[in-house]
Amino acid sequence: MPNCDFTETIPNSSFDWNGIREPFILATENDYLNAISMLFGKLLTGTAQIFVDVRTFWSPQAVKRVTGKDLPDNADTGLIHLINSGSAALDGTGKQQKDAKPVIKPFWEVTDKEVSDMLAATFFRPANLGYFRGGGFSTDYLTEGGMPVTMSRINLVKGLGPVLQITEGFTLILEEKVHGMLDRRTDPTWPTTWFVPVLTGKGAFKDAYSVMNNWGANHAALCYGHIGDLLITLASILRIPINMHNISTDRIFRPSAWNAFGTDDIEGADYSACKNYGSLYEK
Repeated sequence: MPNCDFTETIPNSSFDWNGIREPFILATENDYLNAISMLFGKLLTGTAQIFVDVRTFWSPQAVKRVTGKDLPDNADTGLIHLINSGSAALDGTGKQQKDAKPVIKPFWEVTDKEVSDMLAATFFRPANLGYFRGGGFSTDYLTEGGMPVTMSRINLVKGLGPVLQITEGFTLILEEKVHGMLDRRTDPTWPTTWFVPVLTGKGAFKDAYSVMNNWGANHAALCYGHIGDLLITLASILRIPINMHNISTDRIFRPSAWNAFGTDDIEGADYSACKNYGSLYEK
């Protein structure tokens, strides 16, 4: 019974052995809530989605202790190690480019050269037998830095129903030595995305640790671009309240009927409106 990492990675990517094509959303570990979160990102952007574990928080102090190096200034409250052996689309390498910057494009804009570059940046490692007794191959790459990305996740809360978490941020590239030392603390045979959330200075976005501490599961969907405002609008249409986000108020659009539930506490009003109108879809 080998692992399914390769089998999950390829459908999620924008190409396979037959060429460039639409990504097919597939979540590992039977995590249908993350699959839905990935599907939201794909439908809104047309891009491949990266399935990630929200695995480890690294503070500047811990990085200094382990590696002897300082984190970049834009990670002054720490960074989050996003890493999962399966379901990480190869588009997550960041080897697609626009205006000489790493991006993840809609599948219809991906070029043959970019497919070659993504494959060249990827290793298929023999599976860690501590996790996968049957063997197989795990996907391994390092995401390019400087990409705007949005991390999201639907969670089910007993007595409440589905809620959506959203965190916009940026990918970060570390020095090769620093990356190697930190990567080996988890599993160097898996793909890594170093993530720095955009902070607001309060609540769940007081610092990088608070983002991870408030995350509702060990999985998340990662989408290229800052699409948190689109996710909020989509969630209101589906009657899913937002329980965590770092989107500025001027970017948020919800139906005007939400104003009847209060305008001082717009997130509380979101919960009230979603409860009042009920789920758009029922089991």
